[in-house]
Amino acid sequence: MATTRNKILITGASSGLGEEMARRFAAMGRDLALCARRVERLDELRVELMHQNPNITVSVRALDVTDHDAVGEVFSTLRDELGGLDRVIVNAGLGKGAKIGTGRAEANLQTARTNFVGALSQAEAALSIFREQKRGHLVFVSSISADRGLPGAKAAYSASKAAVASLGESLATELARTDIAVTTLLPGFIATDMSAKAGDSAALTATLDQGVTAMVDAIESETRRAALPGLKWRGIDAALRFLPNVLTDRMV
Repeated sequence: MATTRNKILITGASSGLGEEMARRFAAMGRDLALCARRVERLDELRVELMHQNPNITVSVRALDVTDHDAVGEVFSTLRDELGGLDRVIVNAGLGKGAKIGTGRAEANLQTARTNFVGALSQAEAALSIFREQKRGHLVFVSSISADRGLPGAKAAYSASKAAVASLGESLATELARTDIAVTTLLPGFIATDMSAKAGDSAALTATLDQGVTAMVDAIESETRRAALPGLKWRGIDAALRFLPNVLTDRMV
């Protein structure tokens, strides 16, 4: 049974999905620890959230999730400031990419470091805290692209998100009989600056409100795995996972 998680840490909270999730949880009266590279935007968001709900605590820290030592230090500091952590949302991500072998390897390597190695560092830091507490909720924001390797400039991105989804599955299985819950979200196209730059299909793109509502609902229910938002993306998820390549090649 899901429990109320009152102290929530969100990475990648300076824009997009992370920023909007912070607004939703603030409105629900949760204390927040927000991390991102752009600390000036976090400071602005903190003022907004505290004005929205003066009864909550909002702590912010600059964080590059590719700096493993910094991740552990920042998570521990924020835990101390909030008096504990009940939930960590591993949301920080990058959508850069180029066709592999075309001389732009750094874009692909940066995406892999941020999306997977960074997620692994966050999982290490979060579970160190949760194992000591013997409770907690770890949330990974993966992507529907984890279901099927995407071609061209999205290859490294989809591979990194597949690794995140696999990590979430591994930890959910390992911790199934404990008081540490693990959720993996696989969002489809949701209207953010990142999705606009990626050129996602407008016909398939949900609004930010629709997407984050579905994400927060899945997080609050502590679902183990959720493709979202809505039946459309659950259907696409099933198709990409189970249909033969001769059919799914046409979808990607």
